[in-house]
Amino acid sequence: MKLIKSLFISLSILGFSLSSFASPEVGKMAPDFELKGKDAKSVKLSSLKGKWVVLEWFNHGCPYVKKHYETNNMQKLQAKYTKKGVEWISIVSSAPGKQGYLEDTKAIAKIDEMWKTSRTNTLLDPAGEVGKLYGATNTPQMFVINPEGKIAYMGAIDDNSSSRESSVKGAKNYVAAALDEGMAGKAISVASTKPYGCSVKY
Repeated sequence: MKLIKSLFISLSILGFSLSSFASPEVGKMAPDFELKGKDAKSVKLSSLKGKWVVLEWFNHGCPYVKKHYETNNMQKLQAKYTKKGVEWISIVSSAPGKQGYLEDTKAIAKIDEMWKTSRTNTLLDPAGEVGKLYGATNTPQMFVINPEGKIAYMGAIDDNSSSRESSVKGAKNYVAAALDEGMAGKAISVASTKPYGCSVKY
């Protein structure tokens, strides 16, 4: 009896572990979460239902992230779509002591000032719970969520996986395409791609 009970507990723990790391799917509801952001207030994803939302996994020390910010590519995208009512949220899942970790609102403000960002918010996920909930493996890794709260796109920001700044020019931006098509009521032609970049520093 003890052996059976022990096996049941082990399988239950394994099942929980696998579900915790399971990636969400395009067309399914985006997993809900609540994290604190730049104003030290909590942001709950489900409270944004009715809007288009972009989730961007962010690490300011990652050369692939720098590629998009130091060329002003990411800021232009943020500015363009937030003006159209899109909620653009960066999530930092770097653990304390790891590359990209941001401790508090002051650290967020410093990054925003350095790169003149136009995102709606930056949310801190130091325990990596939300990153693992979404199966986030890379920075930058992107998710586009439609007004119904379903994932409309997930994967890489564009089709050029080089870390060179020059590679931004001429690349097909999957996030922009997904937002343009989705907001126009069209089917999203590319709804899922393989993300590239630095590993998320859990």
